[in-house]
Amino acid sequence: MSERDSTAPDADVVVVGAGPTGLLLAGDLATAGVRVTVLEKRPAGLSNLTRAFAVHARSLEALDARGLADELLTTGRRVRRIRVFGRVDVRLDLLPGRFPFVLVTPQYEVERLLRRRAEDAGAVFRHGLHVTDVAQDDHVASVVAVDEAGDEAGDGAPGAPIRVRAPWVVGTDGVRSTVRRAAGLPFPGETVIRAMVLADVRLARPPEDALTVASSGGALGFLAPFGDDWFRFIGWDRTLDPGDDGPVDLDEVRAVARATLGDDHGMAELRFATRFAADERQAPRYRAGRLLLAGDAAHVHSPAGGLGMNTGLQDAANLSWRLAAVVRGADDALLDGYSAERHPVGAQVLRTSGTMLRLATRPGPGAAVLRAVGATLLSRAAPVRRRAAATVSALGVRYPAAGGAHPAAGSRVPDLPLVAGPSGSRLAEALRAGRFVVVAPVAGRPPEIPPVPGEVDPAERVVVRRADGHDATLLVRPDGYLADTRAPGAASGT
Repeated sequence: MSERDSTAPDADVVVVGAGPTGLLLAGDLATAGVRVTVLEKRPAGLSNLTRAFAVHARSLEALDARGLADELLTTGRRVRRIRVFGRVDVRLDLLPGRFPFVLVTPQYEVERLLRRRAEDAGAVFRHGLHVTDVAQDDHVASVVAVDEAGDEAGDGAPGAPIRVRAPWVVGTDGVRSTVRRAAGLPFPGETVIRAMVLADVRLARPPEDALTVASSGGALGFLAPFGDDWFRFIGWDRTLDPGDDGPVDLDEVRAVARATLGDDHGMAELRFATRFAADERQAPRYRAGRLLLAGDAAHVHSPAGGLGMNTGLQDAANLSWRLAAVVRGADDALLDGYSAERHPVGAQVLRTSGTMLRLATRPGPGAAVLRAVGATLLSRAAPVRRRAAATVSALGVRYPAAGGAHPAAGSRVPDLPLVAGPSGSRLAEALRAGRFVVVAPVAGRPPEIPPVPGEVDPAERVVVRRADGHDATLLVRPDGYLADTRAPGAASGT
C-alpha cells in the first residue's frame, strides 16, 4: 500500500462497528457535515440476527427526531403492557409522549433504517474488515484492520495492512471491543448466566400477548414476534442447563420453553439458534484520549427488560452532537461530559436488568416470596408502576444540570407542539436539523440565552414558537434534553 500523507487524516471520525449504536452515531455525524468512516467485520448485506427485539419509548423519540420512527412502527407490534411474574401488568400505555408502548421489532429493521440514513448523509462504509489494533498520539488515532478471513487486506501492495487515520475513533464494536482494549480500559464485572438459549422459531399456537415474559422456579423465558411469522425465544432453566458448548436443536428449545413458559406453543422450523452468556460489565469511563466507547463496548448486561440496544442508541445520541462540535472547533473537554452523563445511566441499567434477572431466576421459597411482594407493589402502588415504566422506557433519564445553568437543565424536553413552520409542528421535527433549538413563546421577543458548551456558533440555532400556551423560552440540545431556560422578561445572562 502506498503510504498516505502522514499529516492528512482519512476521516474526521472512525466508527468501529455497524450495529445500531454505530449506525445512529455515523448518521448524526455525517448529517452534521463530519467526514465519518465506519469499519464493520460483517460482509455487506449480511443481516444481523442478534438478540435485540424491543425498542422503548425514549429510543423511539430519538428515532423520531431523525425522521425514522414512523417507518419503523410499520415493521413491528406495539406492546402496551408487559406481564410480570405471570400475574401483574406493567402499563406502558400511561407513558407520556407519542410512544406509550414498546415496539417489538427485529434489530435488523432498526439497522436498515439507520444504515440508509447514514449512507444518504455521506457516511463511508467499509465491510469485511476486522479491526486488530488502534493507536493514538496527541494529534490522531490510527486504526489497523485485516479482512475477516484472516488475511492482511491491502489497497495496493499485497500483504499490507489497512490503516485508517482520524482525530477521533469510537468503539461500538461490542462486548469484545478491540477499541476498548487498545484504550487500556478494563471491563470489570461477571457472567451471571453462562448458557441462555436464543432461537428463532415458528409457532403453531402463538400466544395472545405480543410479548410473553415468564419466570418460575428459577427459570426465565421471553417470547416475542418479529412480525414475519417468526418468533424470537430467549430462555434459561437451571435444571436443563446443557453447558456452554454444542449446537442448539429444536428439541432443546421446546424443552426450555415448556419449563419457562409452560407451553412450547407448537414450536417448529428453527431458523437460527445459539447460546449466549448474560454478562454484567461496564468500563470505568467511556473516553481515553482520542478513543471513545458506546453501546456494548462500554456496558453490557442481561437481556432482562430489553435495555441493551436502547441504551446504546441513547449513548450515540448523547455523543454525536458533542463529537460534531469538537470536530468543528469546540473544546474537546465537551467529550468528557458524554462519559459523565452516560456512565451513571449505564450503571443504572446494569442494576435494573440485574435485579430483574436475579428476581426471576432465583429458586426456592424465599425468591417466590420476593416475586410475590414485587407483584403486589406493582399491582397496588401507582407510583411504583409509573417509576418502573419510566425506568424501562428511559423516559425517566435526567442528567445533572451544569454549573451556572438552570436547575431544570439536563431534563428531557417533551415533544412540544409548535406553531407550524419550516421546522415542522413538533419539537421532534425541529430537532431533525441536528442543532440546538430555541423554543420561544408564541408572541413577543424571547429573552436571550447565552451560548452553552457545545455551541460552536449560536447563530445556527433553530428558532421555533411553542403552541402549548406556556411562555418560558427553552434552549434544547440536539439530543432533546434541556440546555437552559429563561422565564418571560428575564435579563440576558441571568
